[in-house]
Amino acid sequence: PAAIGVRLAAPERPVWALVGDGTYLMMPTEIVTAVQEGIAIKVVLIQNHGYASIGGLSESVGGERFGTAYRFRAADGTYTGAPLPVDLAANAASLGMDVIRVRAVGELRGALTTARAAKHPTCVYVETETADTVPGAPEAQAWWDVPVAETATRPAAVEARAEYDRRG
Repeated sequence: PAAIGVRLAAPERPVWALVGDGTYLMMPTEIVTAVQEGIAIKVVLIQNHGYASIGGLSESVGGERFGTAYRFRAADGTYTGAPLPVDLAANAASLGMDVIRVRAVGELRGALTTARAAKHPTCVYVETETADTVPGAPEAQAWWDVPVAETATRPAAVEARAEYDRRG
């Protein structure tokens, strides 16, 4: 939605939105508006099969990333099963956006160039590695002040509370 507003305010300027899969799932219908009105926004959609930022926050406060990956339940009831068959590129295309799927790092520059030249809403879709295939992003240099339960008994939450008290 913000990219549409910026493009309407400055139609002569290229407008890009960098969107993660979790954010995309919260508001994909705005693509229909961009297509309907011919608003040539460009979207880079990063698919990492979950709510990575919220998962990191959850982990930092002892929540152990509960429910933040797009996965089926495993036999033990955890969300560690196979990835859900979510295809956000197909979803964006079904809403009328042109989609360029990038399958390797070497393809990204060409995809961005193609999208930049497009006169209609265009998405560059990038599927990334997930936490179970590569190490996560480096730790942030900022602290998100989210209180942790004082009375928790799970080891991860107890450790997170100690860290919260140390930083507080």
